[in-house]
Amino acid sequence: MAMAKTGASTTAEASPVPAAEAGPGSAWEAVIGLETHVQLGTSSKIFTCASTTYGDDPNTHIDPVVCGLPGTLPVLNQKVLEYAVKAAMALNLTIAEHSKFDRKQYFYPDLPKNYQISQYDEPIAEDGWIEVEVAEKGKETYTKIIGIERLHMEEDAGKLVHAGSDRLAGSTHSLVDYNRAGVALAEIVSKPDLRTGREAAEYASEIRRIMRYLGVSDGNMQEGSLRCDVNISVRRGPDAPFGTKVEIKNMNSFSAIQKACEYEIQRQIKAYEAGEPVVQETRLWDEGKQLTRSMRSKEGASDYRYFPDPDLGPIEVGAELREGWRAELPELPAAKRHRYAEQLGLSPYDARVLTDERPMADYFEAVVAAGADAKAAANWISGDIAAHVNANRLSYAELPFRPEQLAEMVQLIDTGVISGKIAKEILPELLEQGGSPKAIVDERGLGMISDPAAITAMVEELLAAHPEEVEAFRGGKTKLQGFFVGQLMKKTGGKADPKLANQILIQQLQG
Repeated sequence: MAMAKTGASTTAEASPVPAAEAGPGSAWEAVIGLETHVQLGTSSKIFTCASTTYGDDPNTHIDPVVCGLPGTLPVLNQKVLEYAVKAAMALNLTIAEHSKFDRKQYFYPDLPKNYQISQYDEPIAEDGWIEVEVAEKGKETYTKIIGIERLHMEEDAGKLVHAGSDRLAGSTHSLVDYNRAGVALAEIVSKPDLRTGREAAEYASEIRRIMRYLGVSDGNMQEGSLRCDVNISVRRGPDAPFGTKVEIKNMNSFSAIQKACEYEIQRQIKAYEAGEPVVQETRLWDEGKQLTRSMRSKEGASDYRYFPDPDLGPIEVGAELREGWRAELPELPAAKRHRYAEQLGLSPYDARVLTDERPMADYFEAVVAAGADAKAAANWISGDIAAHVNANRLSYAELPFRPEQLAEMVQLIDTGVISGKIAKEILPELLEQGGSPKAIVDERGLGMISDPAAITAMVEELLAAHPEEVEAFRGGKTKLQGFFVGQLMKKTGGKADPKLANQILIQQLQG
């Protein structure tokens, strides 16, 4: 449908009662599309040098261009174009040879010019896709290709602070903060390929992951750097026409996206089955009450009266510039997941965890490059090390325990110099201070005892000290093996080679 060119999802609108001829009990199917607004991480706004710093006092990052004062002219920020094109390339979109900016007319207090500069019928990029891995508790993980209709550049609006909020406690009016007005956005519009709330949440998560890998956005949903609007309808089966589309706003987490979709799907199904119409509207997700509620009727493209912005010239991205930017793209999350599974032999779960954030993936790859076994490195990084980084709010670049040092520790375990238990004991110190695991082991005499003669002597001494337990074991109480292993480890301070110690212990007990 032509609706795709308005920036709205092609989830589309249709008859108020989809597939009315379908009988009771027919399976309902949700049709979901997302409009994802990504704040591009430039230090200045899209058409002016005003700062984009978050959290400063209201209305301290505005200027005549942001406010649309007479005689001012916008100028496109080159870095915004670069980030938008790189984002589009990472989403497998086709970059337009020619695109332009348009004015989207609407009147609202958070829009100082009474129009928004956006892109309408000639966006910077169209027709792409991403691969999404959908993991849901209790169900098998699967991979799905989600189409992307378009990516276009636009400026953000300001922010309304309403009466009754923390900042306006006891007030009866609203205030406007224009610091966000004019901040650069890339709006990414999916095709209506999503079918569940979980798929919608995973798609949004993958978009955020890709943007963070590229370094074009921090994707911080709490600060509004990534915002998603969901367009959703239901129909009776995959061959039925689309139902009436409803847009949902005000979701600031992936969990909220999933829950809002699941609630709205059930709301629409109940309405249709009760013979009630579903109207095209914009609804808000109420996190406290865990439901959607009506906000306003949904505008159409004609309501915005788009026309080309006369103050901004056409946009042309030449082949040389395009290829230069393409060469700067990093390996993206989906490609890393495949490589980790196929070349390094990691499980899909391990690959997913390690690639969630690029700094973790980079740290892991550096450990493997330093000679560590991939699976062992994955276990340490996704477990103890990730817990330490998160608890202390560190970046992997700030972590004192460097990749080559972790590789050294893994190799000490693999070669039998130390046990995993010893590694666990020295790890907290290494995480706090860094250093050579081998040097610590040598200095403190923590290396494993792997001399068969030495272990045999200790086992013989142990058995001589516990004749009653030996007799009981030989009489059939084989669970006492654990007692002897514990006593041996206690005697050796946990330094006896576990595998060798068990072999010798069994031989002596059975002898």
